[in-house]
Amino acid sequence: QVQLVESGGGLVQPGGSLRLSCAASGSISSVYSMGWYRQAPGKQRELVAQINSGYSTFYADFVKGRFTISRDNGKNTVDLQMNSLKPEDTAVYYCKDNLREIWGQGTQVTVSS
Repeated sequence: QVQLVESGGGLVQPGGSLRLSCAASGSISSVYSMGWYRQAPGKQRELVAQINSGYSTFYADFVKGRFTISRDNGKNTVDLQMNSLKPEDTAVYYCKDNLREIWGQGTQVTVSS
């Protein structure tokens, strides 16, 4: 079973940037869709962005123009570059293999002054 491990979360001030990385223990080259999701306290988990094997991307409206998702099939990684962060971006961010329904353990992102 492939495992996903997220890293790169932390505390950042509003307007700042973070780069999250998701490392897979196995190949993701055949995985059509990989995604980043987030869950804030008391809220449902929601899709942030996803990227397919052809490198086309989808972004939730609340992150368009601020976040960028990328994948490296050679390194089996999926990254999320987050710029212009807002307090409402505070959440646990999860990586997901949308094909095999595999989730990572999550990484906390806190945006606060």
